[in-house]
Amino acid sequence: MPRFAFAPPHPRLALRVALSHHVANGLSAALGLLLISAAVHLWLGALAAAAASVGVVVCIPPDQPAPRRGKLRQLLPAALLGLPLFLGTRLLHGDALQLGLLLLPATFIAFLAAAWGKRGIPLSVSIMFAMLFAMAMPAHDGTAPVLASSLHFALGAGLYLLWATLANALLNGRYRVQLLADTLLALAELMQLQAQQFLLPDSDERRRAPLIGRLLREQAALTDQLQSARNILLESPRTPRRQQLAAMLLQVLEMRDHLLACELDLDTLKSRPGHAPVLGVLHEVLQTLAADIAQLADKLLYGRMPPPFTSLRPLLATLHWAEAEAEAAAESQAPSAAMLARGLANRVGNINDEVVRLVALARGEQAPDLTGVRASWQLFVSPTAWSWRPFAGLWRWDAPPLRHAIRAALAVGTAYALAQVLPWVAHDYWILLTIVVVLRGSLAQTLERRNSRVAGTLLGCVIAGALLALQPSSWLLLLAVTLAQAFAHAFAVRRYLVTAVAATVLGLLQAHMLHAGASPVFGVPERIADTLLGVAIAWACSYVLPSWERHQIPALVARTLSAQARHARVALGLGQLQAIDNEPELAWRLARREAYDSLSALVQATQRSLAEPRAVRPPLAPLGLLLAHSYQLLAQLTAVKSMLLLRRDRLQPEQIRQPLQQAAQSIDSTLQHAGGAAVAAAEAAPGPVLLPDPFESDLSPWLLRRLELATRLAGQLRQDADQVLAPQEPAKTAVAPE
Repeated sequence: MPRFAFAPPHPRLALRVALSHHVANGLSAALGLLLISAAVHLWLGALAAAAASVGVVVCIPPDQPAPRRGKLRQLLPAALLGLPLFLGTRLLHGDALQLGLLLLPATFIAFLAAAWGKRGIPLSVSIMFAMLFAMAMPAHDGTAPVLASSLHFALGAGLYLLWATLANALLNGRYRVQLLADTLLALAELMQLQAQQFLLPDSDERRRAPLIGRLLREQAALTDQLQSARNILLESPRTPRRQQLAAMLLQVLEMRDHLLACELDLDTLKSRPGHAPVLGVLHEVLQTLAADIAQLADKLLYGRMPPPFTSLRPLLATLHWAEAEAEAAAESQAPSAAMLARGLANRVGNINDEVVRLVALARGEQAPDLTGVRASWQLFVSPTAWSWRPFAGLWRWDAPPLRHAIRAALAVGTAYALAQVLPWVAHDYWILLTIVVVLRGSLAQTLERRNSRVAGTLLGCVIAGALLALQPSSWLLLLAVTLAQAFAHAFAVRRYLVTAVAATVLGLLQAHMLHAGASPVFGVPERIADTLLGVAIAWACSYVLPSWERHQIPALVARTLSAQARHARVALGLGQLQAIDNEPELAWRLARREAYDSLSALVQATQRSLAEPRAVRPPLAPLGLLLAHSYQLLAQLTAVKSMLLLRRDRLQPEQIRQPLQQAAQSIDSTLQHAGGAAVAAAEAAPGPVLLPDPFESDLSPWLLRRLELATRLAGQLRQDADQVLAPQEPAKTAVAPE
């Protein structure tokens, strides 16, 4: 089989980005800005259009692809909170002291929205935009101009709420396809990384450690991508097309589990002589499957029919270990390499089977499982309603959102005070805007945005300066603002440097329009100085009342252990052996999602901690082992679950019933309680076992071996957790499972 070069050419990557939901959403937002601003410009004039465009810009950050239900609720807080703050800022614009007294508490309240997680952060930005763009407008004598501009702001915001809700509904079908395609591409990337493990020697630690780190990050990224896709694809799957796409997403969930199970026995096989030919073929098979999944994603984005897929099961069934007979005769205390290799080939075959079903679904050759699709609807979709519970739980001194709000208020207050005494004609709103977009909840995110913001501002100033030097018409400026808004919104998550450039152009042109074109040029050195000052203040304040990741790690570790224990109880439950409905499977799917979500949160926290000072980092070595063992435990239980779901006819119920119950109890007890149970489980090793051919024979011995290895892994996981939670103790050496 020829080797597949997975990395696509750059034009294909660019096309994938151009056809992604990020760009579609950015273009939708920009088109709304253009239409609303143009309509108000024709109706009420250029200055009214500029104020209305501020109302639009304030509502854009929370406008992300979302389920149709609850879309208006997602956007409404930005308009409702932004309008009074815009009005208040305009009324106090001439009084620096009173404006500062409004700015500080409003900033504190705005950044408290981070308590709602990913939904809350865009709301914080929107609230701050309302005040900062109000500061960018020229001061007026009297209240009439202020009230007029506020009414225009409200007009723009209200029209955009209607536009965004309608556009989200119209683009819903396209969003479903794009999110599924993005998920498939993330899965293909993970498969490509997993395939590299088949060829990488265990002794090559210089390459092995970074590869494992990338695998953990890609697993976490895929988990987040899957939840975003669930929220839209599993909403109201009533039409045949929606059911088809939802069923394909469910197949991706199964493929992720089978891919994780491909790590099982890999280290053992690589330690035996004669492993290269078999593992080389398995590497090529995974690469080929990854290529087919990427091709399927591209066809979905292009709106074309994917080509048929030829199953590789026959090839996998012919794989044999070169020295199987000699090893079987020489080794009596361990499973033969031949059978371990056949088992690994069978698990790769499970991925192949899922790809066969996935392509058949995409081609319309297989009907979706409507029972599974309908059962997954609403159970796996994130809530869209705003709850007061996160806000009520903020008021603890160690709560990260509370500390972040204090830091933000301190940074904004400091910058505002300095702006009043600077020797040049400072644009105080520009310094504050820099702080708003740079200062994040963690040091790692702040540092990443700091560098991009400086580079983006420099390039954006050059672009905006060149454009304004041409003294363009108001219509050309409106078009430029629209394009800048499209890029700024589309790349806010994918590549912040592009967003920084576009946002700089957007902010400068917007300020120019708010001043009714009073000055065709601006001082580039002043803008750069303001940006550097804002970045420096944000960076410095990120060390004030820091929420170091080590303070969040204990809660995340506890969540991970609890999720792993619950997943083991449900996955090994006896009810599924005689269940007549899908209730046990749904319970397992929910437990599985929480297990992956908890690991994703722990991986991201560990990654962020790498940017923190060494003195405050959590114990990274045991954390790495904990993450690796957690995924390995999931892999063992996934292998067991696959046998129970897909190969039940090749199991002996009377032989596996009691071991299933004992393993579930042992894993639950080990993970929930520190101490002797963990040591006992860690020291337990699978005894000698004769494994039959997994392609042809009874699978009960394979299931029993998985249960023994899972029990031992639970002990290792408990030990890792104890070391993480008690970092003052000397680190213990963890033994990798087979």
